[in-house]
Amino acid sequence: MRRLKPLSKAGRATALQMAERYRLLGEPSEAESICLDVLDIDPDDQEALVTLVLALTEQFGEDVASRVGRARQVLPKLHDEYTRAYYAGLICERWAKAHLQHGGPGAGLGVHDLLREAMAWYETAEAIRPPCNDDAVLRWNACTRLLQSHPELIREYSSDGDPETLQPVPVG
Repeated sequence: MRRLKPLSKAGRATALQMAERYRLLGEPSEAESICLDVLDIDPDDQEALVTLVLALTEQFGEDVASRVGRARQVLPKLHDEYTRAYYAGLICERWAKAHLQHGGPGAGLGVHDLLREAMAWYETAEAIRPPCNDDAVLRWNACTRLLQSHPELIREYSSDGDPETLQPVPVG
């Protein structure tokens, strides 16, 4: 098997810009590859780790279980508690959306539980967020709206069927 060519340290910033561009072009596997190249020269590069989580979660339509595991393995490498909580929520939210898109028996329960877990992570992130950072609030609201747009999830799995009284389940 051929060995990979190392990225130059000087090329790191340009490589991460290219990874972002590939994500925006809908080519997350290319972005993932670039992040892995950056992490080969600096395993602690926080920007590359975050971009890697995003690229992996954008591929949840394909081999979701493997990518969820790989994305979750990145979380402990993130230095900031807020960032870890926020991206843990994002992983759950995107996994829920992949479940919803694929459907099948029991998908509703999985979607509901994953959205509730995402919301719990977003609440954790919101409590420790930097000033003027409403990202976790925006994501929590998006999860709530998704649940509201699928009332069958709420009726089936909520105690009173009211999306307004949904409380995220604690995450262990």
